Amino acid sequence: MFVVPLIERKRDGGALTPEEWSALVAAYTAGRVPDYQMAALLMAVYFRGLERPELAALTDAMLASGQRLAFDGWATPRIDKHSTGGVGDKVSLVLAPLVAACGVAVPMMSGRGLGHTGGTLDKLEAIPGFRTRLSLAETKAQVMKLCCAMIGQTPEIAPADGKLYALRDVTGTVEAIPLIAASIMSKKLAEGLTGLVIDVKRGGGAFLPALKDGLELARTMIALGEDRGCPTVVLLTAMDRPLGRACGNSLETEEAILALRGEGPEDLMEVTYALGVEMLLAAGVEKSTKQARKKLQSVLGSGLAAEKFERMIEAQGGNPKVLEDPSVLPQAQAVEIFAARETGVVTRVEPRTIGRAIVAMGGGRRQVDDVIDPSVGFVITVKPGDKVLAGEPIASVFAKDAAGVKLGFEGLERAIEMGDRLADKPLPLVSHRVTKDGVEELTAGQKPVKGR
Repeated sequence: MFVVPLIERKRDGGALTPEEWSALVAAYTAGRVPDYQMAALLMAVYFRGLERPELAALTDAMLASGQRLAFDGWATPRIDKHSTGGVGDKVSLVLAPLVAACGVAVPMMSGRGLGHTGGTLDKLEAIPGFRTRLSLAETKAQVMKLCCAMIGQTPEIAPADGKLYALRDVTGTVEAIPLIAASIMSKKLAEGLTGLVIDVKRGGGAFLPALKDGLELARTMIALGEDRGCPTVVLLTAMDRPLGRACGNSLETEEAILALRGEGPEDLMEVTYALGVEMLLAAGVEKSTKQARKKLQSVLGSGLAAEKFERMIEAQGGNPKVLEDPSVLPQAQAVEIFAARETGVVTRVEPRTIGRAIVAMGGGRRQVDDVIDPSVGFVITVKPGDKVLAGEPIASVFAKDAAGVKLGFEGLERAIEMGDRLADKPLPLVSHRVTKDGVEELTAGQKPVKGR
């Protein structure tokens, strides 16, 4: 396939036809188009965007590159959730078993770390033995038995997106609305869903920090879903500070386990419940927000959600003892306390800086085939607005060695800013709800969440 004219046309602001997108995606998936040419086209899309027919054609071509889950004749509602990615965002590890324990099937397909953000698959694979590479047949059987499976892309499911996802991560083309939308929806539409809930992050640690861009992405994905028979709801949530306390794969998995035991940080639980409510409403198992939240809290408090996670771990080859003893997770070799340099108010905990520090410490990828160290990261116990004293412990660094500790300290010094007062109010944890009918602002009455 002669790709250069297509690159040039998109570079100059033109559009590719649906037939050209279909042929291009098929050729790239088959290895007949090299990465360097596809990278050039992705960069052209980053700057020039896609027209609506192009986006539809790209999404359909990525979806058609593989097979789909089919649950014909099975009446159980099937709802998934996806996040556009953030720092400390371990919501999926709590949410999937929680919603499944409410009787809703959750066939969750997730990704790996992308850019400065962590990936659900990397967190799950911190559990010794856990397999995220299940076949479609294995996934279907497990979902029908347990109502829950958490998997990665396989050669069977949207393989074109698997290649493009990895390429975007290392070519500076992550933050492109049409590419994000096509990537997410091509995976989700392959899952045989009856509904989809999406968490679009906003703020400095999000791929799309600005509210207007988040809303544009939301509307774009809703249109793709609704046009293909998958009702889609989007919540916009805060990523101007890390979510929860733990940042880094093993540390976040441990915090998710604590959350399933009823010991999760307040901000993590608030976002989890908000998304869980939407999933139960989409499934039709509850009719009101109040009743849906009550159901989620009851299931969590009863231990059923933790039991569901344990059964899923065991079914996917992982060590279920992790629920009782998180020390079976990979452990950092060097752990140091980070103390406040001065007395004052925490004015900022910058998530993008935290995420990049984890990558520098070995906990994320600079290249597609990098092997990550799941044990490294941070536990940050302060949030913007907290008052601290000089010398007071405000974070811990988990690293491979002394050099990693040094990198971690440098990252925290850049990320955690102090002042006399909080100048900029943190974003509401859940600010907007977007559906095919429009945008609803949800900020009224929300209170700030403190770190300690």
